[in-house]
Formats: sequence, structure tokens, C-alpha cells
Amino acid sequence: MNIPPSHAGTVKHLVDRRPEMSGEDLAANLAPPPQFEAASFDSYRPDGEYPSQQAAVDYLRTFSAGQTPKKAKFFSRKPKPDALKPGVYLDGGFGVGKTHLLAALWHAEPGTRKYFGTFIEYTALVGALGYVGTVSLLTGSSLICIDEFELDDPGDTMMMTRLLTELAATGTRLAATSNTPPNALGEGRFAAQDFLREIHSLSSTFETLRIDGTDYRRRAIEGNCVTVTDGEIDQAIQRATASGTTMTDDNFRTLIEHLAIVHPSRFIRLLDGVDAIAIRNTTELDSQASALRLVAFIDRVYDAQIPIVASGIPLDTVFSDDMLSGGFRKKYLRAMSRMISLSTAA
Repeated sequence: MNIPPSHAGTVKHLVDRRPEMSGEDLAANLAPPPQFEAASFDSYRPDGEYPSQQAAVDYLRTFSAGQTPKKAKFFSRKPKPDALKPGVYLDGGFGVGKTHLLAALWHAEPGTRKYFGTFIEYTALVGALGYVGTVSLLTGSSLICIDEFELDDPGDTMMMTRLLTELAATGTRLAATSNTPPNALGEGRFAAQDFLREIHSLSSTFETLRIDGTDYRRRAIEGNCVTVTDGEIDQAIQRATASGTTMTDDNFRTLIEHLAIVHPSRFIRLLDGVDAIAIRNTTELDSQASALRLVAFIDRVYDAQIPIVASGIPLDTVFSDDMLSGGFRKKYLRAMSRMISLSTAA
């Protein structure tokens, strides 16, 4: 197991942690995760088989410079000479680099008042500071980036619509990617029109960029998550401890139950100081609520690039056939791809 020796060698349990985050803590964390701390337009590697990827890079470079982009033909049959819209929405399947491009846009923004976070993090900020307090904090920022815009909760969706509408009216530019759940549009496609319909007051604010392509993780990784025995986990923990690294050790079911009492916005704090994660006795999930919490947790583990070693069934097989054929199919497929990558890294 390739684990960076960054912490004193100890064995910890994620279920023992009860992280708390104030509104100030949440605001301080509104920046790209470590995985994307060096993301740039130059480091994005567009797939030549999908011209929309390079076209998105070209548009975002121009958007970042505050100029009026000349759109490629596939964005619109009739090029629009009007002024640059204050918002851009990246629509595409998982693994095509939307978050990388969103982070690259954030890094390219010269202003110091700029924020980057997931939809869940922004709604948690409103919960902590109140709506008025959040508006006060974010007003005057030059750029707001929202990753994984959710349509699962109509109340949160419309609250974010109101917030972004107010910010756009004050001159703040907006950028978003979406994590829409409908499965009716076919595998690998996100519902751009659903996004625009739900937040109708912002539809004229956003330029929608379609990014086609295949999951880049799947280009190099096939099959299922690597699975090991409990004895091999014990050996991995011994090696981690001897090398001065921190590896957590938890039972899968107990961890899933613990995630139910920790708000998803605090999942990142569960991972403070963790170099590697061990999960024992992985089994298929029987609750969609539990499955969605696991997805949110894996997103944060992937952002932090923490390898996972697990026993039981392969981690990417924990979602039932009913889940994979339902409305949250896209989320589960993204999590499966990320878990394969993280278990391979271990």
C-alpha cells in the first residue's frame, strides 16, 4: 500500500469522530479540494474524440478573461453577438473533468473574494449563518463556483436559486456543474434542461456548455474494487503504524450508521489527518438514504485522494440493482468509479 508518511502512526476509527463546524469554518473551506489545488486549463487533457471538451476549455478561458466568447457551432446554431452572460453551467457525464475545469476557472480568477464549494456546503452555510448572513458574506465576491448542484431537494434548490439570483444582481459571476438525478436521458448524460427549468430565474444568467466524453478513470481502470481479507487489513495497519502513518479501521455497517448522524458538510472533517482508510465486512446496502450518504462520503474521500482497502464484497457492488436503475443512478455510477480508483490506489 502506497501511503504518504505525513502523520504519526496511529490507528483510529472514523466512528469515534464527532466533527463540528461553525459558519466561519464552513466559509474558510470554500476553496477547491487538495486534489484540484493545482488545476488549470493547461493541465486539463481534452479527449480528441470529443471536441466539446476543448471547446469548453476555450470558452472558459474567455469567460475567465471577462470577454465575449465566440461559441462553437454545437453550442448554438446561431452564434450570439450579445454580451457575455454572468454565469456558466457545465453539463456532462461523470469523469469528463467538469470539477477540474470548475477549479481551473476558480484559480484563474484574479480576485481574492472568490468561493468554491459543493451545493451541500453552500446549503450548510445558509443553515449555519442564516440566509441574510450568507448573502452578507458572499456579496462582493467576484466568482462563486458551485460543484454538484443538487436537484434532490426542491426547498434547497429554490433557496440556492434565490441566493444566486441576488448575488448575480450585484455583479458576482457564477459557475456550476450539476449532479441531476433523472435517468431518463440515458447513461452518462446530465439533465441540463431540468437544471434550467428548476432554477428558472437563473436560466437567462447561465450559458450551458455540454461536455461529452467517457469517464477518464475508466479509461485506465476496469473491473471492480480490489477486495482483501481481514488478515490482510491487519497487516496493512501494522505496516502503516510502523511507517508513521494514520490508517482508520471501521466496520462497513457501523460506518454507514455513523454517517447518518454527521451532516455531509462535515464529512471532510472526519478525514482530518487520515492517510488511508480500512473498511471491513462490506455488504450490499438496503437503504437508499444510506447509499446516498455513502456517495457523499466517497466524494470527500476522493477529493482528499485517500486510498481505501476493504474486505467483504467489492465496494463498488454495494448498490442494489434497484438503486442502479432508479433516479440516482448517475450518483451511484460516479461513486463506483471513484471507489475503484481509490481501492486501486491502495
